[in-house]
Amino acid sequence: MTGSRPDDSADDIVRGAHFVQSLERGLAVITAFGPRTPELTLSDVARRTGLTRAAARRFLLTLADLGYVRSDGKRFALTAKVLEIGYSYLSSMTLPEVAQPRLERLSAQVRESSSVSVLDGGDIVYVSRVAASRIMTVSINVGTRFPAHATSMGHVLLAGLRADDLDDYLSRTALEPFTDKTLTDPAALRAEMESVRARGYSIVDQELEEGLRSAAVPVHGADGAVIAAVNISTHASRRTIEEIRTDLIPPLLEAARGIERDLAAAKPVVRLG
Repeated sequence: MTGSRPDDSADDIVRGAHFVQSLERGLAVITAFGPRTPELTLSDVARRTGLTRAAARRFLLTLADLGYVRSDGKRFALTAKVLEIGYSYLSSMTLPEVAQPRLERLSAQVRESSSVSVLDGGDIVYVSRVAASRIMTVSINVGTRFPAHATSMGHVLLAGLRADDLDDYLSRTALEPFTDKTLTDPAALRAEMESVRARGYSIVDQELEEGLRSAAVPVHGADGAVIAAVNISTHASRRTIEEIRTDLIPPLLEAARGIERDLAAAKPVVRLG
């Protein structure tokens, strides 16, 4: 960091009363270190963060007391414990990496597109995808969002919600019709969620787009909660509903169980600290 200091009053006004300035300063000290500057003097840290030498010294010594920084008396450097700060984020990003090879095998097996998504508010968000063919009129990539009520993965994810969370979703979400088959009645959607929960999968027939059929199953976390959904999408001209049920649901369930096993096995091999 260079230029204005972290305690500029203008920044405080923009950021609001909730802003914790000391946290900003501590993070600024940590991020002052980098590949080209693995070791810094007190003066270096003060200059790079815009802090006074006295403030930089307090933050460095506090970080040293906590084990995040080490010093030889003149120069400071980060320790491996800093990795713990980013570990939660890195572990939360395990799903796309774990899912991708499973999706590739699934898509090759059934010769259809497959995806994994998570629930974000009233939408599903694609986090991993293998496209075997172009089915929809819009391109689907990682990060693409669709309303949960009109998709098979959305139905699976909604079915995995707690009762009060599903109530909240239904009370605040406008169930927009995309085709004449889209479920737009809250009571009908709730009934469908109960059916999905009971049978363990969802099949959606042209509710998001004419000609598009899809099937989805849940991916569970270690605590049994639904954390994601995996699906196969196909064109209505290629697969009947019964063919989806008999030909696609079994390999889809197998892929989901494989993702769950891989997630459970994806543990850090190096103990930090």
